[in-house]
Amino acid sequence: KMAGSSPPWIGSAYLFLQSTCESIALPALYESSQKKPRVFRALKLALADSTGSMNGVDVLKVHCSHPHLIVQLKFCKRESCRRFLQSYREGALRKSLQSHLQLSLAVTTVPLAMELKAGSEHLDDMLKDEDHCLECIYREKPDRLRDEEITELEESLKSLTVHQSINNNVAVKDCTPLSPPSLPPSSQGSSLSPQVTFVFQGQVFANRPLLPDDHQKFAKLVSKKWKQVGRSLQRSCRALRDPVIDNLALEYDREGLYEQAYQMLLRFIQSEGKKATIARLISALEENGLISLAEELLGLHSTEDCS
Repeated sequence: KMAGSSPPWIGSAYLFLQSTCESIALPALYESSQKKPRVFRALKLALADSTGSMNGVDVLKVHCSHPHLIVQLKFCKRESCRRFLQSYREGALRKSLQSHLQLSLAVTTVPLAMELKAGSEHLDDMLKDEDHCLECIYREKPDRLRDEEITELEESLKSLTVHQSINNNVAVKDCTPLSPPSLPPSSQGSSLSPQVTFVFQGQVFANRPLLPDDHQKFAKLVSKKWKQVGRSLQRSCRALRDPVIDNLALEYDREGLYEQAYQMLLRFIQSEGKKATIARLISALEENGLISLAEELLGLHSTEDCS
């Protein structure tokens, strides 16, 4: 009944960020003209990790209020907001932001404290009641348009993404400057830094290490093509040479395809560590025509099912 006439779901919240390391002050970094784009990029990529899309949540303004960096967020879809809350509650958002800040700022670690507010409500006190959190965020309509400075930072990030995706054909690699650099095409090797974002079917996705859920879905759905995927991965992973793949097929023959595929990807993850990323697996799936499985791993199917 309400499908055609209901207003769009829009809500707002404030994310308070503070480094718990005395030598790293996030507001000071953000106030630096050189560091600001790097901090902003790390923030955007972490938010993309939390919602599954670069457009899952909009940054309206970033306030510097020592010792806090306060980020005003705008959500335009209930499902995106729900995913954000789950990521925040489980600590995945914090880990992702720490990781992206480390890469962008070239530091060893950035310990973070986070707090989430919607109006006068402290959402950290009610995270287990997800629906109530959604209600509080929905009640708080954004009180501003996107700040001009944020628009400029977004455009810089976008131009970097487009430039590098053309340069590398498949993925955007991590690089410190935000202005579009001239990068030579390079072969995919395990010595390379993990890519920050990658392009799949014209959409930009934040890169991340493979999760246990990815591992299980892959093993369940790849079926007989696990060997082909393994051979695609072997070009940048020494642990998956042909004898290894053949041995896995023999060793786990009785257990069936699921276990064979599971063990193959396990070898990849154990060998590559943090470099065993979703971008590399998606690239191998695309190469072998497994587009549907790639979409499943990126949440494209489940998103449609939820709507």
